[in-house]
Amino acid sequence: MKNKSKRNHWVDNLRSTITIMVVAHHSALSYTTFAWFDKDKYINSTHPVVDTQRWVGLDIFQNFNDVFFMALMFLIGGLFLSRSILKKGSLNFIRDRFFRLFIPFLLLGTLFMLIAYFPPFFISTNDTNILHYIQDFFTEQRWPVGPPWFIWVLFFFNLIFAGTWFFLSKTVQLSGRIINVFKNHPIKFMAIIFVATWILYVPMAYNVGAGTWVGFGPFDFQLSRILLYFGYFFIGIKIGTTDFSSTIFNRESPIVKKWWLWASLALIVYAILTIITAPLTNWIQKGATHEFYAWMIYLTVFSASCTLSSIALITTFRRLIKTENCWWNSLSQNAYLIYLIHYIFVLWSQYFLLTLEVHAFIKFLITFISALILSWMISHFLHKIKIVKQYI
Repeated sequence: MKNKSKRNHWVDNLRSTITIMVVAHHSALSYTTFAWFDKDKYINSTHPVVDTQRWVGLDIFQNFNDVFFMALMFLIGGLFLSRSILKKGSLNFIRDRFFRLFIPFLLLGTLFMLIAYFPPFFISTNDTNILHYIQDFFTEQRWPVGPPWFIWVLFFFNLIFAGTWFFLSKTVQLSGRIINVFKNHPIKFMAIIFVATWILYVPMAYNVGAGTWVGFGPFDFQLSRILLYFGYFFIGIKIGTTDFSSTIFNRESPIVKKWWLWASLALIVYAILTIITAPLTNWIQKGATHEFYAWMIYLTVFSASCTLSSIALITTFRRLIKTENCWWNSLSQNAYLIYLIHYIFVLWSQYFLLTLEVHAFIKFLITFISALILSWMISHFLHKIKIVKQYI
């Protein structure tokens, strides 16, 4: 029977693919050459479980993801909010977001992270006492949030959106219509997204530090990128006020038809970003350039990489995903819970693999495949017995 759903299945598939990238990203972090472990306070480590087996190829993969995929997640998170708030009203919208985002984040997120973080606690202390672990989790480690940080930040952005909708609704809808003007001007569209990315990211990253995180308890977030994430979220809202699948992201629009160009440029610019790091560092050390200018070069290329990679994924999925697929549909239906659960299997798999003497890439593959399959199986089971609903 033909599926008459009005859902944009290409967006669902894009979202689920980014979720898979998140699982792969965390699976790789144990095996990067820059990974280090703080035995005194494991939450300060680059990753909670760090292996002695390393491979620079996973550095490149991990860094590529890090440049853009969470910004793109926030953009996707804003796509359908205008339609939702028009349908439900502000108060019902906030109530819906509270139960769909905040409650799962606080309750399920905390429970799953308690299970996930036991391996690094044991590595640090050689202590198997559960009460000691729970006490350490909430006091010494200060309630580590793990990957669910995205959910509470998305909920916060939703609150801002709902609280300002009464004042900004006409402006947002007007700016959404203006976006359609760029349907036939792909270079201008890319340039505007790049300028927005640069403004939202570069000054903040330079002044507070590109890797700076702040927060209290589980309400942790990356300070250097918070404006970037909100900006992409807002861009998603503006695009979502239009019938974007039929206009700016129509399969035959110039922007989408150039998916191959965006993909090629994304790879080229990321390669440049990877290559320039060492020369810029050497220039600073030799006094050939001021540190400020070196950072401006690096962060500008970073902004271009974020912009192009985001556009490349959007347009590639819009152009090439023409029919629904039962395997991808299942991933889409379970993406939210996979995101919440996967860290358990990532960290425990990495722990059990510590003593295995094989190449880091093999360990990465074992971790990634086992984490993805197991988190999907549990999510699918929970949906089958109707313990949870599909939220996002």
